[in-house]
This record gives sequence, structure tokens and C-alpha cells, in this order.
Amino acid sequence: THAKVLITLEDAAVETPDGTLLFRTGKRHICQGDRIVLLGRNGVGKSRFVTLIRNAITEPEAVKNVKVTPSTVLGYSDQSLSGMSGDDTPLAMVTRRFEIGEQRARSLLAGAGVAIDMQQRPIGLLSGGQKARLVMLALRLANPNFFLLDEPTNHLDIDGQEALEAELLDRQERCLIVSQERNFVRNVVNRVWLIERNRLVELIAPVGYSAQSGAARVFRGVVN
Repeated sequence: THAKVLITLEDAAVETPDGTLLFRTGKRHICQGDRIVLLGRNGVGKSRFVTLIRNAITEPEAVKNVKVTPSTVLGYSDQSLSGMSGDDTPLAMVTRRFEIGEQRARSLLAGAGVAIDMQQRPIGLLSGGQKARLVMLALRLANPNFFLLDEPTNHLDIDGQEALEAELLDRQERCLIVSQERNFVRNVVNRVWLIERNRLVELIAPVGYSAQSGAARVFRGVVN
């Protein structure tokens, strides 16, 4: 997309399924080049906010006060790595979703850490790290221009986390990430949003860059 602003939040309300208000966003923009981390204590509404953004992209008419550029293509992954059938196989999933041929699919799977002997076994037998790598491969092949990732490092080993960092940085991906993995956040993000006191606020500087900054103190309080 060539649009400067991908998503505009017009003081949107983030609510529980029964309609209880968790927080309001205020006026916020997600723009080209933004790699945003969303911080907040458990229960404040981080995953509900991710769901709001996802719904605004996939069903724009159904979400109020969130405007999405029509050219936005979503790459989404949640904490539970849903969207994969445990009975399916990695090879079948990739070749069915994408027109790349079996040989290319096998090569890409191997590069993502799914060995040849595992490619035709049920996805349910993969380790958590292998499943996470498979999800990220599927996201990359879908060629999104905006990543929405809820705790993407939960199931990743160090190599997998470094690969994800490189992917987001090398391609200058635009993304909104929920993560409490300190090193991952420091290495990737350039904007920091924090949910506190029923509001979404932006911290002035990326977390961790200054040990004396308020942002760093808030970050330590959130993730520790």
C-alpha cells in the first residue's frame, strides 16, 4: 500500500463481549513504517484491542470509529496459533493455500524449521516452536502489508525469535504487536502504546533505550 495512514482510531471503545468498557483509544494513527508494541497488565484489554483491529480490517462496516485503508492486507497470528488444523499436515496446508508447488513448499518448510520427515505428519505432532514458525511462513506467503501479532514469541525458541525480528526489520514491516518479551520489543519496535486507567496512551520514547526514562520504568513494571 502507498497510503501514509493505514488505520485511524477515532476514540474507539474497546469492550468485553458483554459490552463492559475496558478502555478508549483516543485519536490514534497507524502509519507507514510503524512497528508498535501494545503494553498493559493482564486483563486490561490487549487481546480485545487486537480483535477490534482485526475486525475493522476484515469487516470494516461492522466496527465503529476505526477507519482502515482499503489496500491494507492483514497478516494475523494469535496466542493459541489458531487457524491450523491439528490433523492437517504442513505440506498439505502450504500447497493448498498457496500456488507454489510441492518442491518449493518442501524447501520453504525446511527453511522454516519443519524437517522433511515432519512435513507429512499431522501438525498436532509439531512442537510449539515448529507450529509458530509454520504460522509465520503462512503469513509471509500471504504477502500482507500489516502484521497483527498477539504474543508471537510465546512458542518460539531463540533462533525462531531472531528470525521473526529479522523478518519484521529487514522488510520494514508495519505491525502492531502484543508482547512482553523485553529483548524482542527493544529490538523491533519504534512506537509504544500502553493501556492504563482505561485509556490508550503513547509513551514518548521506545522502551528500554534509557534506563532513567519514564518509559523504561513503565516497561519494567508491566513485564516483570
